[in-house]
Amino acid sequence: MTPPFSQLAAGLDDIARQGLYRSRRVIASPQGADLEVDGRHVVNFCSNDYLGLANHPDVVGAFKAGADRYGVGSGSAHLVCGHSAAHHALEEELAAFTGRDRALLFSTGYMANVGVISALLGRSDAVFEDRLNHASLLDGGLMSGARFKRYAHADVADLETKLENAAGNKLIVTDGVFSMDGDFAPMDELAVAAKNHNAWLMVDDAHGLGVIGEHGGGIIEYFGLSQDDVPVLMGTLGKGFGTFGAFVAGSEALIETLIQKARTYIYTTAMPAAVAEATRASLKIAIAENWRRDKVKNLSERFSLGARQLGLQVMPSSSAIQPILIGDSHSAVDISNALLEAGFLVSAIRPPTVAQGSARLRVTFSALHQEQHVDRLLDALAKIIVGRK
Repeated sequence: MTPPFSQLAAGLDDIARQGLYRSRRVIASPQGADLEVDGRHVVNFCSNDYLGLANHPDVVGAFKAGADRYGVGSGSAHLVCGHSAAHHALEEELAAFTGRDRALLFSTGYMANVGVISALLGRSDAVFEDRLNHASLLDGGLMSGARFKRYAHADVADLETKLENAAGNKLIVTDGVFSMDGDFAPMDELAVAAKNHNAWLMVDDAHGLGVIGEHGGGIIEYFGLSQDDVPVLMGTLGKGFGTFGAFVAGSEALIETLIQKARTYIYTTAMPAAVAEATRASLKIAIAENWRRDKVKNLSERFSLGARQLGLQVMPSSSAIQPILIGDSHSAVDISNALLEAGFLVSAIRPPTVAQGSARLRVTFSALHQEQHVDRLLDALAKIIVGRK
């Protein structure tokens, strides 16, 4: 008798041969610029904790106070008995922060994207997605059952061609800041295209909220757009805000529709109330401390300039995400491992996360980094990459 899953071993071997095998590292310290990884102390250049709030004492203190008041588990879904005063207050504060009528909490960004798209569209509708959208947006579009079309990256002309003959409800979906490239979606042009074709526009601003814009309002603030321009805004709480979970913000009608129809909201346990309390604290800090955004921007620009001076192929990005294009997956892993030996944690991003032949090092910056960290990383890259040429 054949042992269960024996055929899976060959598939794993094939993944390894292609240089695409993924492994977890064990972190034994709080998130920050310095990490203890597999027993070694390294400088962390791969976290999405852009504002450095994941271990901020005020955020940690709010979490502890929330656990003291509400306990650990929320006990149930939001629509049963899991919706606490902390959840409700956070939703109101997120709505005010984003300048929208209402906000609705989801347990993860993945669940928010899948739930929203599936709730808004059906088989007689159509969804249009940027080719480089996050997997959760693509999965949400496919799971909705709507006619699924992908347009060339940030190409509004290609999108409009595909919109011409679409019937039913039409939803345009895009990342705000693209997570593997660091570039911005052309939100102003997308908003015009959506109105011209009577379509809805949804943005996943996971990597922009808190970080982009003078007040941290993300890609919507950057382009000076409103709820009317971009009716559906999704944001995560585990990146710029340093905690966990996600939310969707928009009109009263949108939020009430999601409460009634989004299966990933209805049929799951609410996030712990203590996490909501921690997020309320981090939101206040993100709003008040503009220096965090300024510092991330300055460090990113310092790195980009230095990397280009070294002749590295840095991808065009105005965000905290500064990818270095390597190409070959094996080479990207080798360089990542060499950087780890030199004391720097930098992730190698490979297919299927990115296209074949476009493996890269995804370098990210935090308000906790210092200029000396950037310069030391550049020195290491010079020895490891430039020194090999």
